Amino acid sequence: MELMEGLLSRRSIRKYQDKKIPKDILEKIIQAGECAPSAHNTQPWHFIIVEDKEKLKHFRVMQRSALFAENAAAVVLVCVDESESFRRDKEGWSYEDIDGAAATMNILLAAHALGLGGCWCGASPMTGPIAAIKEYFGLPENIRPFSIVVLGYPDETPKPMPRHGEERI
Repeated sequence: MELMEGLLSRRSIRKYQDKKIPKDILEKIIQAGECAPSAHNTQPWHFIIVEDKEKLKHFRVMQRSALFAENAAAVVLVCVDESESFRRDKEGWSYEDIDGAAATMNILLAAHALGLGGCWCGASPMTGPIAAIKEYFGLPENIRPFSIVVLGYPDETPKPMPRHGEERI
């Protein structure tokens, strides 16, 4: 798939076929996430691949907007390491969410290019889902869940959503 075609044709998919994703495909998707840009090249992300059906069902409890994860083949939980990200504590900012967003988008685009569907479900900055995910997966204090990327082979073809045009330029 050519890059522009992929960018313009990617959609959020919430219905999936009952089909497992091969390990080599998941590895390519993670590799794409690892190739995302990050501030000062800190690469503060960690990826947790969840394929166990019971754990996939539990996402509906941790983050209500991810209830369809139970029918997916996998979830990639994108986390950021708050101790590794580029930050200026004196000024009250860090790049961890920006870095997490870049990795998440790379994962979604790679999945699409490889014939999968995906949907970005938020975790950060919502304190409830962050706490629930951290507890469920036993994540250390410095690792914060950023996004829940639900993946699988599409069982729907959503129409394009309306986009803002040139009036924004």
